Amino acid sequence: MPKFTSFLAPLVQEYMTYQKASGRWNDASYEPNLLLFDRYCQTHYPEATRLSQAMIDTWCRQRDTEPNNSCRSRIYVVASFLGYLRTRGKTRVMPPDMPRKEPRTYIPHAFTEAELGNFFRACDTLPAASYTPDQRSRKITIPVFFRLLYSSGLRTNEARMLRVEDVDWCHGILNIRYSKGHAQHYVVLHDSMRDLLTRYDAAIRRWYPHRTYFFPARGDAFHTRKWVQTNFRELWNKDNSARATAYEFRHHYAIENINHWTDEGFGFNAKLLYLSKSMGHRTVESTKNYYALVPGLADILAEKTGADFDKMVPEVNDEESPQ
Repeated sequence: MPKFTSFLAPLVQEYMTYQKASGRWNDASYEPNLLLFDRYCQTHYPEATRLSQAMIDTWCRQRDTEPNNSCRSRIYVVASFLGYLRTRGKTRVMPPDMPRKEPRTYIPHAFTEAELGNFFRACDTLPAASYTPDQRSRKITIPVFFRLLYSSGLRTNEARMLRVEDVDWCHGILNIRYSKGHAQHYVVLHDSMRDLLTRYDAAIRRWYPHRTYFFPARGDAFHTRKWVQTNFRELWNKDNSARATAYEFRHHYAIENINHWTDEGFGFNAKLLYLSKSMGHRTVESTKNYYALVPGLADILAEKTGADFDKMVPEVNDEESPQ
């Protein structure tokens, strides 16, 4: 773990411990940005012993080439840290102004059957030669990890941080403790995926008999975001030319489910609720954002439900972003 070196180091460590104990910590984004702020304070205020308004204002000020959402992502953890200190009477420094959240314009890649076939074929044909535990683990983990994303709609961080204790083998249910927004939820596995996870569990136990995380990394840790990105890109690029990311398996899962509704007479509310809960959305309305990704589906829904469509599914802000 990187070392915090500024005068804030003890308070930062205290804050991180509190956030982790509360289930409100994201290693992938919070720690790097907090570390950058710590380095900034150490470099520009090497003699400081107390947090000042200038430190917060200059660091959190939006940069000329920085979009609103990028600035929000960069300074959010610093604002949260400051709030932690203020509520405990450890500083009177005022919080920064957060830039207005902008609607996302990114359109996820629409996978084709050929692309998916190419990708999973690449996963299944990793080199057989293996000389280290990491190499042996990678060969059996990669095909299972990415199939879990594809078949369940899990966020990549939810799969990375899945614990062994949170797999209910009897009922085929995953207990997702750490999620975006820190909302615990449950995912029911398809029978074929449960069987695959069962076989994987038996195999990986030979090298990691007492592992904490279902997909273990060295040192009884979970895999990093970079591990997911690097492996996906390597295998995807073998036989596919379009740009795609592992997180887009989540979008594909939502779209495939929604597409099946068009010919089922529309038990709309129940289906929307089930999908929303399974995907860990904070509100049912958030699931509506996927409609724009399904060609013609918004028009079909409006036609079948008439004026009630907007009442049932009002406009909302997007809560999805890759992790």
